[in-house]
Amino acid sequence: MTDTVSEIRDAKAAALEMAALDTGVKNSALNAMAEALEANRSVILEANAEDVRDSEGKVPAEILSRLRLSDSKISDMVFSLKDVAALPDPVGETMSATELDENLVLYQVRCPIGMIGVIFESRPDVVPQIMSLCLKSGNSIAFKGGSEARRSNRVLFDILRDAAVSAGVPGKAFVLMETREDIAEILKLDSYIDLLIPRGSYSFVRYIQENTRIPVLGHSAGICHIYVDADADMDTAFKVSLDSKIQYPAACNAAEKLLVNSKVARYFLPRMADLFAANGVEMRVDGRCKPHMLGFDVKDASDDDWYAEYDSRIIAIKVVDSADEAIDFINSHGSHHTDCIISENEERQRDFVRRVDSADVFINASTRFADGYRFGKGAEVGISTGKVHARGPMGMDGLMIYKYVLVGKGQTVKEYSGPDAKKYTHRHIDAEYRL
Repeated sequence: MTDTVSEIRDAKAAALEMAALDTGVKNSALNAMAEALEANRSVILEANAEDVRDSEGKVPAEILSRLRLSDSKISDMVFSLKDVAALPDPVGETMSATELDENLVLYQVRCPIGMIGVIFESRPDVVPQIMSLCLKSGNSIAFKGGSEARRSNRVLFDILRDAAVSAGVPGKAFVLMETREDIAEILKLDSYIDLLIPRGSYSFVRYIQENTRIPVLGHSAGICHIYVDADADMDTAFKVSLDSKIQYPAACNAAEKLLVNSKVARYFLPRMADLFAANGVEMRVDGRCKPHMLGFDVKDASDDDWYAEYDSRIIAIKVVDSADEAIDFINSHGSHHTDCIISENEERQRDFVRRVDSADVFINASTRFADGYRFGKGAEVGISTGKVHARGPMGMDGLMIYKYVLVGKGQTVKEYSGPDAKKYTHRHIDAEYRL
């Protein structure tokens, strides 16, 4: 057995201890982790600076952007850890209670999934985000980060694990894998790992999904749209469209496509083009856009552009004749991640929400709000565009499952069978099962 398999086996066993941790222990650990990051800012930034120096000129700009840490990013990590500590403990929460008969009650109770595997690229801030959520939700975790962030990941992992252990959390519940061979190893461990969460590029996530028997929860692309409706408020449309594209272009929730109703195109497109140009955004446009964008440096959009995720300051723009056309285009060309309508027409807003088949559907708000922290989940373990178990930005809810607890007084199925069978009441009741 390799060292990697041995560590993950031990972490799987430690998951039983994690599930039974007292809320006070978990919160003390999270606050200790926050304090440890504060105390080690210079150590973290020094390690990250070495990673950045080694990666410059060797990785794409968007990866370098995700890799780079700063004082403000560390502050965000600290705040996120404290935010998770302040969240209610989900372990043991009663989701529902059903009386099957007198003195025979079925409870649906939240519990941890168990052993989580996370494979990610570039972003060392994934380590505190996911470690905090796994700790609070009672899960063990194995990380495999990209080699470009090796020093950053290691220093963050060691600081956070040591702080958690000092508060009474089992250290074996946390594993950091660092070699390229570990990726192939972790994909084989379906007997130990209960859920795998990949975070990275489209090709990276797709590779993980296609090469393991472990359940995979994630999204393979972030092709997000904004539709500017005929009844859009123009100031809102300019502001939201710009923020959705430039606030952080490398994020999976940044807007990649802009659909503009033909009734407002001649008013909207010249001013929007001016804003994009002033912020260094390359515009790839269809033929109907060009008459409204004379004098601007635009490129002809290819068929591939409507399916592309750029992760940079590039946007594809298309004129459409109706909300129906926009909705059909989004559903057929998007990745079901995050899509937004800019409109003051409430019926059209509701129709957009009903018919757009995406994890996040926004009205008059930046697509960049699609984030676990911004959704009030404390931090984010990932984003799912699937429809099983969890969808959209996932906090602790994505790391929880449930079990059924039946409490009776000696009842047997025989009593409820045959011609003289007792009848089930199947009555939903307001009751709680306390672990």
